[in-house]
Amino acid sequence: MGDDVTEYDQISTESLRDSAIELARRRWDLRFFWRLLGLIPAAEAAAGHQEASEASVAQLSGFVYEALSAETDPEVQEALRPFYVHYLREHGETADDVRDDGENGPGGPADPEDGRP
Repeated sequence: MGDDVTEYDQISTESLRDSAIELARRRWDLRFFWRLLGLIPAAEAAAGHQEASEASVAQLSGFVYEALSAETDPEVQEALRPFYVHYLREHGETADDVRDDGENGPGGPADPEDGRP
């Protein structure tokens, strides 16, 4: 990165966005897209659009859930199990919590104590 960041000051945000996205597409840089998706809600909140930020989180989680639901290969699903278990344990969820939530997953009744609808 030999270029000084200030050299980019004269370039529009739209051009920077388009160039970065195109480069990431050419490089198959999934990590870039994942990071970008994670930054959108924070950018909306920073711009004073709290409702849009909350909607983005809901929309992004819906996209991920839809993509994973479309994956029907049982071997792929099983290969992802350790990732799910790690995430749940990292956030203090027990196997009993998961069993109890199984009936309240997407589309099921909401838990009134978690603050979500």
